[in-house]
Amino acid sequence: MTFADPPTDSPAHELAVDCLTAGIEASLPARAVERHCRLNGEILTIRDATYDLSAYDEVLVLGGGKGSDHLAAALEAFLGEKLTSGVVVTNDRTADTERVTVLEGEHPTPGEGSVAGASAVLERAADATDRTLVLATIAGGGSALLCAPAEGLTVDDIRTVTEGLLDAGASIDEVNTVRRACSRIKGGGLAAAAAPATVVGVLVSDVVGDDPAVIASGPTVPTETDPEAALAVLERYGVDSDVRAWLADAAPTKAADAAVENHIIASGRDAVDAARDVAREADYETIVLSTRIEGEASEAGRFHAAIAAEAADSGNPVEPPAVLLSGGETTVTVTGDGDGGPNCEFALAGAVDLPPGAVLAAVDTDGGDGSTDAAGAVVDASTVTDPRTAYDVLENNDSYGYLDDHGALLRCGATGTNVNDLRVVVIPAGRHSFAGGRS
Repeated sequence: MTFADPPTDSPAHELAVDCLTAGIEASLPARAVERHCRLNGEILTIRDATYDLSAYDEVLVLGGGKGSDHLAAALEAFLGEKLTSGVVVTNDRTADTERVTVLEGEHPTPGEGSVAGASAVLERAADATDRTLVLATIAGGGSALLCAPAEGLTVDDIRTVTEGLLDAGASIDEVNTVRRACSRIKGGGLAAAAAPATVVGVLVSDVVGDDPAVIASGPTVPTETDPEAALAVLERYGVDSDVRAWLADAAPTKAADAAVENHIIASGRDAVDAARDVAREADYETIVLSTRIEGEASEAGRFHAAIAAEAADSGNPVEPPAVLLSGGETTVTVTGDGDGGPNCEFALAGAVDLPPGAVLAAVDTDGGDGSTDAAGAVVDASTVTDPRTAYDVLENNDSYGYLDDHGALLRCGATGTNVNDLRVVVIPAGRHSFAGGRS
């Protein structure tokens, strides 16, 4: 994985980009399968669980999400002829498979391709028997890519309510509360469709806390639906949709009667740990702020810059040369009509308050920040010369245009994985007194 023409204005820029590259590569499905899967004769081991393949007539790969084609390809290479067939749905196919059919759907909001893909997955699951082993490959983005609207709803209904919640800045947990209540495949629907097969979730996590029920809204996690909770989310964010009326009449449903084992084989922690290893090899002190950073992207960017300024000025919480690292998923409340994504807004807001010499970089590990063609950006204190202009740009949600004009965007295309945001702040040696808050 490489970035196209990344800014390399200084050793600090180069280190920041090297950390991001290592983090993304460590979270690729092929690396994850290599770390966590073993095959000894007929015995398949995934993390600490074992499965005797001789007990099954067929082994299927079924699922969806960003990079699910890469996950399917990695399992094909690993299992060889022991893998029978399968169907997965992704948004931008970049991996080749022989036995697993790869379909394309829409993201971040669902479309007809997402519905067709989910239908194909459910149909193949329904053919499973008690001598079928289903490896359910689920990755972030699967909530949109696997769209099976509940009876009485359409894909347009799901698209509209999803767009409204995303634009309002709702968290992924909140969005998925609504999507689970409106779906036949989420909340354990895939596992129920495959019964009485043995279902094993092989998950790439893009959510804070790595809760399998939240990843792609939990197709392999039997969950009770809660229409009242979904309604509360819509009311909280003022989202008016036909889904409201449907939810008001919907009754809660019990969790599907399906036994499933779920294994997370890649997450944001893998990306952060790999980035930390690169920084340490460069003789930089490292500190992981958190792998659970959420909230408004611009506020999180300024928070990271504030810590960098403190470290540069006082040596707290870490003495430079140092690298700050974090993961998680920030959101953007859309008030303008510009182009950008959470990582671009994070970077631009952080650039306003960075101390001299420091470099901040942030990417979405799937290679697409929001709906743009950029993964994110790398910035320093010189990226913003007029803070008022930067604030105006952020208010219009046009960080992409500003950063593109300043040669700060990072582009790499679809990476084949999705473990959410990765952020790096490089603080070179030496003290730089800096008051911050330029105006």
